[in-house]
Amino acid sequence: MLEFKKPIPVIVEGNKEGYAIYVTDSGIFENDLWCVVLCDNGIVRHYRSDQIKIHFNQTLGIINK
Repeated sequence: MLEFKKPIPVIVEGNKEGYAIYVTDSGIFENDLWCVVLCDNGIVRHYRSDQIKIHFNQTLGIINK
């Protein structure tokens, strides 16, 4: 498990914003599991790697094209 010192802003379920607080390794042939706190209501949900996107963030060098 990797817990982030600073939560990473992510987008889940198409357009919901949230913050990833940790990620767990699910093995070499599986997607990792991300723990995300949703911004709208504070609900904590878990998503596979293929279900999330890292939010646009200049600090991380992620450019929105």
